[in-house]
Amino acid sequence: MTITKPKLVTIFGGSGFVGRHVVRALTARGYRVRVAVRRPDLAFHLQPLGGVGQIQAVQANLRYRWSIDRAVAGSDHVINLVGIPYETGNQKFNTVQVFGAHAVAEAARAAGVPLTHMSALGADPQSPSIYASTKGRGEAAVRETLPDAVIIRPSIVFGPEDDFFNKFAAMARISPFIPLIGGGNTKFQPVYVGDLAEVIARSVDGALKTGSVYELGGAEVLTFRQCMEETLRVIGRKRLLISLPWWVARVQGSILGLLPKPVITKDQVILLQKDYVVSEEAKTEKRTLEGLGIQPQTIETILPSYLWRFRVQGQYSSQKPA
Repeated sequence: MTITKPKLVTIFGGSGFVGRHVVRALTARGYRVRVAVRRPDLAFHLQPLGGVGQIQAVQANLRYRWSIDRAVAGSDHVINLVGIPYETGNQKFNTVQVFGAHAVAEAARAAGVPLTHMSALGADPQSPSIYASTKGRGEAAVRETLPDAVIIRPSIVFGPEDDFFNKFAAMARISPFIPLIGGGNTKFQPVYVGDLAEVIARSVDGALKTGSVYELGGAEVLTFRQCMEETLRVIGRKRLLISLPWWVARVQGSILGLLPKPVITKDQVILLQKDYVVSEEAKTEKRTLEGLGIQPQTIETILPSYLWRFRVQGQYSSQKPA
């Protein structure tokens, strides 16, 4: 009798915010998951997401091609979730988001397995933002190397471990005001991390069209100001919302960007000068959550489930502004 093993999926960046939700979605489907990370000893938090032996953490670094090939060996599908919000040490935008993306695509091609690559809305090789331009060049390298690769472009991703709503909720806990960069008019379409993970898992299932770019946005389009207003409503705090001119924000970003873990960088200020919403073309071609038959979760539904810890009395606080 022949015993068929479940499909093995290798995930680069699987221990991060999005990664842990993708791991959960894949293990729930019965897949075996190999998580390729720089520090496997820091990925033990993933083990409870699957059965005994279902999740394996291996060492890999996108700067070293041999480690990528080793992680991909024997896989049935490869997912690349790696991206960085700012540069630090040897982790540079070009190294991680261009060279690394290209190397993973080459390894997947050499192994003869499909690739799902996570990029971002706004990815554009011509963007003045280093983050967005390297994301765009990374996409181009992936498409050139593996034309059948599925590319996923999410807007701002929210969920329990996000670095957006959590960051500003924490700021509101100690600061009397919240800065609205450029007046807070930048538009976002926040997408719930669970919905994003479901789409990536469906790509592994083979339910997505190969060679396509999927744009993922949530149920509503909100300005930066509206995102901050909703955050303050959920945590029950009153704070001034102060408009910050672009030039002031760039100066602050240049200074704060020198910190080990900056609140904001000059490059992120440049990013905020563009809207991040799903295109009409993607809607028409059904390359969206709704096009895949997924009803997006709203921030009104999800934010209270994890931002309660920023209320004056935590879970015991009312939601009335303090």
